Amino acid sequence: MASLRKASAYSKKKVVPFTRVSKKRQKSYIKTVPHQKIVKFTMGKESLLNEGKLPHQLIAISTEKVQIRHNAFEACRQFINKKLDQELAGQYFFRVIPFPHHIQRENKMLTGAGADRMQTGMQLSYGKSVGKAAILKPGNKIFFVAVPNEKAAHFARKVLKQIKSKLPCKTKILYELNKK
Repeated sequence: MASLRKASAYSKKKVVPFTRVSKKRQKSYIKTVPHQKIVKFTMGKESLLNEGKLPHQLIAISTEKVQIRHNAFEACRQFINKKLDQELAGQYFFRVIPFPHHIQRENKMLTGAGADRMQTGMQLSYGKSVGKAAILKPGNKIFFVAVPNEKAAHFARKVLKQIKSKLPCKTKILYELNKK
């Protein structure tokens, strides 16, 4: 499998959402759609949240305009879910909020000696779809975690701080005590 371009090639660029997939092949701008890398969007026990047994809620939000790729979401999801499951064992609810709709393209370029005969440069440079991303604005929610008590909320906050390095944007963590 080919390696991915670094996230900075996409993350902070001004972009128009590229999502047009039509049932009629001729009208579709996107011929092939990459598969979704995010396996689950909700983890833990949603029933506990609905019953009001998880009053301490944390929300990670983006503080800048950014594109976050689906593989970054999946890496964060696996890390957070694993840590919460080890510490709280089913006494939590966790959700990945944005859905990656935007399809990213790449115009493959070759480098090195002799590569000039194998590529077209900027002629027909539309590019092939290589991945999906979610386009976020400042203040958009990224992750939602609900836990039963204050000690668990401190732990969840620590876990959410640990994933900041996996995301291409600055994030802020909001805490809410939901009394019903």
